[in-house]
Amino acid sequence: MDKNKSSELSTRLSEVVVYGMQEKKANEIVRLDLRNINSSVSDYFVICHAESHIQAHAIAKSVEDEVYKAFGYDPQFKEGQGTGEWLILDFVDVVVHIFKKEQRTLYAIEDLWGDAQIQDFQSA
Repeated sequence: MDKNKSSELSTRLSEVVVYGMQEKKANEIVRLDLRNINSSVSDYFVICHAESHIQAHAIAKSVEDEVYKAFGYDPQFKEGQGTGEWLILDFVDVVVHIFKKEQRTLYAIEDLWGDAQIQDFQSA
């Protein structure tokens, strides 16, 4: 696949992830565009936070369901399913971070990737 098609696919994937988050009323959804950062591990990080571990798990499930419906695949890797404090869904080109509010503030991922272009999304 050429670079433009791959970039279009990862952009579309990130949009589906945002939609999945919005469906479960995720808070402060942001998409970090990492495509122009040489040391990045993926094209996008999509980040949000939840008010409870129950909501965090519901957001993760919604994202997985929406990505599967749109693309037919599951995350390559999942982490944090036990506590729900910080859940990661790795779709390779798009990495999803779902935090509880306290953990999001503590880790401040957006600040670590200061060179990234950041787009904010409102909940649905």
